[in-house]
Amino acid sequence: MALRWYSTVVESVDHRALGAWWAEAIGWDVLFDTDEEVVVVPPWAGELGPTLEFAQRPPGLVFVPVTEPKRTKNRLHLDFAPHVDEDRDAVVARLIGLGARRVDVGQPPEATWDVLADPEGNEFCVLSSREV
Repeated sequence: MALRWYSTVVESVDHRALGAWWAEAIGWDVLFDTDEEVVVVPPWAGELGPTLEFAQRPPGLVFVPVTEPKRTKNRLHLDFAPHVDEDRDAVVARLIGLGARRVDVGQPPEATWDVLADPEGNEFCVLSSREV
């Protein structure tokens, strides 16, 4: 029996703005947007998703509203890696241009990844470029 990774839920003060930010940042689509949640999925999920087995369908990002802002370091974060054909530094610069910022969570100076935070302060990493 397999569990399907269905979604990652992100609490946010402005769930609509943060959902739109992440959709732009990673090139995903806003599947739906309500007062209760904003769901962001890979652009191919609508077409290819129904052809996949249940456990193989891609997870989405779900943004839900909360009243209090983030206060401490994340205990869970997302890692993203550009393909080796992309300019990794340009990817990081684009994210910063969209409103991300660099953060120090104790990573070593020789780290091969950058730790960034989205507009509400949720940390995520941009890893070194990968072939797969």
